[in-house]
Amino acid sequence: MTELQARALTAADLRARFAALGDESERFAGAAAAEYGDHRLNPDLVAAMSRAESRRAAVLVPVVDRGEDEATVILTTRTRSLRQHSGQIALPGGAIDDTDASPEAAAMREAMEEVALDPRFVEPIGRLPRYLARTGFHITPVVGVVAPGFVLEPNPGEVEDVFEVPLGFLMDAANHRQESRVLDGLTRHYFTMPFGERFIWGVTAGIIRTLYERYYA
Repeated sequence: MTELQARALTAADLRARFAALGDESERFAGAAAAEYGDHRLNPDLVAAMSRAESRRAAVLVPVVDRGEDEATVILTTRTRSLRQHSGQIALPGGAIDDTDASPEAAAMREAMEEVALDPRFVEPIGRLPRYLARTGFHITPVVGVVAPGFVLEPNPGEVEDVFEVPLGFLMDAANHRQESRVLDGLTRHYFTMPFGERFIWGVTAGIIRTLYERYYA
């Protein structure tokens, strides 16, 4: 753990790292975008991913600015009645619609629809490399700093619960574990980040791991 990681991480720390290292949207354009994704721990997925229908999506990594106190990241628990990924912990986000002007617009629209996070409180500060999911989604993670004063209201049709996790916890590699389970008859490897009784894993943990590797490792 570095000296910075050993103490509470603030939104100012995050801003400084993005300012120093730059936005990833240009550096990871085109073919290089495949550097991050489910295939990193599962090389056998590459062929299947190339055959899957390519769909664009965006998620918001909402980092709440608590001033000199530790920043937190807003996460959701998906409603258990959903057909896909029910009950899983997620970042606000979804498919990019034709009417969305940008991945940033899509991510903030989804956050508004899912948990009523008003875009007026969100300042996008950059993108992470696109994350390729085994389902064929090319996901653009948009990192945004959220000003205090917002009020969240989960949409019961999509979100069962909304909560916050300290940024310092998520950016501490000691809290990142590699686990596996059998999915569709095949063993799949993935990152997990247990937080109390909550279990962050899959694409959400993979995107959080990307933020760690690019800006905190």
